[in-house]
Amino acid sequence: MKDLAPDIFRQRLLIEGYYSAEVTRGSLADYLTGLAAHLGLRAYGEAAIFSPGAEGSAANQGFDAFLPLVDSGISAYVWTGRRFVSIFLFTCKRFDPAAAIEFTRRAFAIEGEIASAPV
Repeated sequence: MKDLAPDIFRQRLLIEGYYSAEVTRGSLADYLTGLAAHLGLRAYGEAAIFSPGAEGSAANQGFDAFLPLVDSGISAYVWTGRRFVSIFLFTCKRFDPAAAIEFTRRAFAIEGEIASAPV
């Protein structure tokens, strides 16, 4: 992919996996703020967490969440029935991808394979 703005630093990471932890609004908010702190990223607001509450497909129930960062943001998508999580970090500050992956593995109790890719 061509870098259309080489003068703007951007780092992106997608992390996905099947989890076994109990995920609630509270635990998801704790994960987002904890991940930001762990990576040395600064939040400037509270995590916004939404749940469709039986709207749409039963297979897609869960949470959509976003934590605004001074240096961009972290998005989380959780399928509670399928016990699958997809996390997207987008920052204008460098962070350690391995640290983000390991923090996510522990927070969601992901024991199997984790898929991750810089985007």
